[in-house]
Amino acid sequence: MSSKQRLSFETLNDLPETVQRPSYDPREVKAGIVHLGVGAFHRAHQAVYLDDLLGHDPQWAIVGASLRRADMRDALAPQDDLYTVAVRSGEGMALRVVGSIRAIHVAPQDPEALLAAMSDPGIRIVSLTVTEKGYCHDPATGDLNPEHPDVKADLADPRAPTSAPGLLVEALRRRREADIVPFTVMPCDNLPANGPTVHRIMAQYAALLDDDLARFVEHDVAVAGTMVDRIVPATTDADTAEIAAALGLEDAWPVVTEPFTQWVIEDRFPTGRPDFGAVGAEMVADVEPYERMKLRMLNGSHSTLAYLGYLAGYETVSQAMADKAVERLVRTMMSEEVMPTLDMLGTDLGAYRDALIERFHNPALKHRTWQIAMDGSQKLPQRLLGTIRDRLAAGAPIDRLALGVAAWMRYVTGTDEKGEPIEVKDPLAGRLKAIGEEAGRDPQALAKAYLGVGDVFGRDLKDDPAFVEPVTRALASLLQKGAAATAADFAR
Repeated sequence: MSSKQRLSFETLNDLPETVQRPSYDPREVKAGIVHLGVGAFHRAHQAVYLDDLLGHDPQWAIVGASLRRADMRDALAPQDDLYTVAVRSGEGMALRVVGSIRAIHVAPQDPEALLAAMSDPGIRIVSLTVTEKGYCHDPATGDLNPEHPDVKADLADPRAPTSAPGLLVEALRRRREADIVPFTVMPCDNLPANGPTVHRIMAQYAALLDDDLARFVEHDVAVAGTMVDRIVPATTDADTAEIAAALGLEDAWPVVTEPFTQWVIEDRFPTGRPDFGAVGAEMVADVEPYERMKLRMLNGSHSTLAYLGYLAGYETVSQAMADKAVERLVRTMMSEEVMPTLDMLGTDLGAYRDALIERFHNPALKHRTWQIAMDGSQKLPQRLLGTIRDRLAAGAPIDRLALGVAAWMRYVTGTDEKGEPIEVKDPLAGRLKAIGEEAGRDPQALAKAYLGVGDVFGRDLKDDPAFVEPVTRALASLLQKGAAATAADFAR
């Protein structure tokens, strides 16, 4: 940290006039939401909507929680939990300071403090962005994984949990015991049918503790599904320096994002909610069609871009999209293989596709392919495999979707096209690397071995020739020709 003053309540008035700041006094608001997983996405998305809302309804501030590390709390606490959102586009950068997060707890350090916050009668919503892997579930089935290390640790000490399912269920148990109405759970992660999925995971976890508690979670706790959409790259040191120069103040951890933002919320809040609609969220009776559209079109394309782009030597999404073959591949995958699986009455899927292509081209974001490539074993089932299963059921071709799967396989071998190591960040990274080393560069052996990973592919796909053959062909091309040439072939 340099000699510049730090962003804080005291220095808010020192900001340039061009920087938007809270329209309310952050010291005067009341917490109504606990959010598990205070990372870049939450701070660039939900916290911004709540920042807009607090100006006319001060009872919905956020108490945040990190489920892993203390770095976010330690960065933001000295600046009164204020931080900057930088919106970047081809037109430049717009800055705003957000004040909606009023405290951050660190679950592994002090689970009791977090559980006390979640048990407060004033908290009516607990929302989550803990990534797919944070739900301790089997991505292939959507069920809780009782053998997950975090679940086993929580079951051994259920009154001091640190996993998302454990924290939710223990806080709900405490509220029930104290005769406090349960909060509504609002997952904001990329899971198919995230509301029903998270409700099921919670009930399954509760059933491992107590049948009566499980019935309570199943029948008396509301879960509101959501679809969230905003591209938020990891903040770099260069970003932090540029933002500090524009602010005239230090901000230890700003976030960078794009102009586009969308939040679709299932209107299921029996104990009350903010007027989300007043700040641009869409309240709907059924969020699932929106989730499917976003998972398959945006996230499926993003993952395909990430693996092919990284292997082809493109550091960012916009660099990959500047390759006309890659852009054509992504566009035709969405048009010919993804969009036919979606039933979105009243939604112009072609316009949504075109908007995604434009967003992927945004050179100001510098969204790293390596970042998107993380945790692929958790992401593939919902981003690509659901679409593939629907296409197979319809007897329709899956060539470009299969290429996305094959590119993941090639990536998780852990060695790039120049023979250099890839830092594969994935819960199954060690297992996947070992599979790659044993199978070598034989595409049939490699595809067969990876398709045997039931955590990702379930039991149905590995024996279906309509899936196995195009994946194996694509993998053979990636191994023989490389990602750039293969993308060009598949784009034709």
